[in-house]
Amino acid sequence: MRIRIVDAFTDRPFAGNPAGVLLLDSFPDDAWLQNVAVEVNHAETAFTHPLPAGGEADWALRWFTPTTEVALCGHATLAAAHVLHTTGAHRGPVRFTTRSGVLVATPGDDGSITLDFPTAPLTPVAAPNGVAEALGAEPLATFDTGPNTGDLLIEVTDERTVLGLAPDHKALARYSKRGIITTARAEDPSRGYDFVSRCFFPNVGIDEDPVTGSAHTALAPFWSERLGRTTLTGLQASPRSGLVRTELRGERTLLTGQAVTVVDGELLA
Repeated sequence: MRIRIVDAFTDRPFAGNPAGVLLLDSFPDDAWLQNVAVEVNHAETAFTHPLPAGGEADWALRWFTPTTEVALCGHATLAAAHVLHTTGAHRGPVRFTTRSGVLVATPGDDGSITLDFPTAPLTPVAAPNGVAEALGAEPLATFDTGPNTGDLLIEVTDERTVLGLAPDHKALARYSKRGIITTARAEDPSRGYDFVSRCFFPNVGIDEDPVTGSAHTALAPFWSERLGRTTLTGLQASPRSGLVRTELRGERTLLTGQAVTVVDGELLA
């Protein structure tokens, strides 16, 4: 069985966010899927199989971290679409049926892929007691991102604050279902991005995620309102880093990025 590792939201190897991708005939039992995700040991592993023609979707898609199945994942969806397109397993836009509904991935002429995801419904909330100490920065604004991701979105003072965060990951796990998205306006938009973020997801076994597509379904409406534009570019500033182009379309958010396959091997188990 072929297994691939794809770096998503980047155009070069060893950057962006790596995801495992397996093209299957059907989904085996959940224990096997989870064991493979543990073995791959990246933030997510995507499992997908073709569906009968004529339905609302072309492929079924599921995502597992090393500890659990998740309801929505951007970079592993991008990685799965990249594998389908580069191997010729699917041509043109691909519709995935997932726990978050039907998600469409459309290839661009420049080699990019655009994901059509549900926009996160942001709800202002008071900063929980202790979150500033756990994060290592004082929140300016705090939002719940809704059921698909279950994150807490926290705006902090500036880009330097985001880059300098050294949170207590164990303590952060108390404050959300999945984790914490931290963000600030870009210090210098001429560098090619409008806002910066970092994402910490200790509740699903990921202390810091390199580039999180699903987080940008919350970051896009947050920054579109503040910057007065529906089309933006976000930098997720992990050690690997990556760029996500976002376009807010009401209840849907488009996420665009590149991907590159770095490992193409054989799974023997």
